[in-house]
Amino acid sequence: MSDPDRDVPEETRWTGKFIVTKTRGKWEYVGRTRGVRAAVIVAVDDGAVILVEQYRVPLGRPCLELPAGLVGDETADESIEIAAARELEEETGYRPARIEAIGEFASSPGMVTETFTLVRASGLTRVSEGGGVDDEDITVHRVPLAEVAAFVAARREAGTVADVKLLLLLGAGILAGG
Repeated sequence: MSDPDRDVPEETRWTGKFIVTKTRGKWEYVGRTRGVRAAVIVAVDDGAVILVEQYRVPLGRPCLELPAGLVGDETADESIEIAAARELEEETGYRPARIEAIGEFASSPGMVTETFTLVRASGLTRVSEGGGVDDEDITVHRVPLAEVAAFVAARREAGTVADVKLLLLLGAGILAGG
């Protein structure tokens, strides 16, 4: 399998503060500037998963998500584990005792160069209400694992978008036809 545009030189079309748009042959795509990466956190506490919900301007409505954040946007050479722990506490108010990297994944590889590292957070201690920083206005949900599918369905029925990464939690039910 080989795309005829594979070896065509990449061209930068526009660079903003946070994203860059590029082309390679017929392909148009975006990426993050400054080498910033992302961490997505699966945080399970006593049989419940920690989810966040926040308004997303590109979607024009709230989105239900796993907690996540940028790596290296504030501190150069920041590790995935340190960034994930910081973001989890900022967004949800939970401080993890351990962060374990699971692997690197792409959520929209036909349009975005960004990948994210999925991490597992364990040994959680609630240290604040969370909610994010500045004007993030994040709502924290602690959902029993057995109720995730019903909770996601209810939020979607209410008009909230479900981030694709939630399929991690819904996968077995979807494959079983449930």
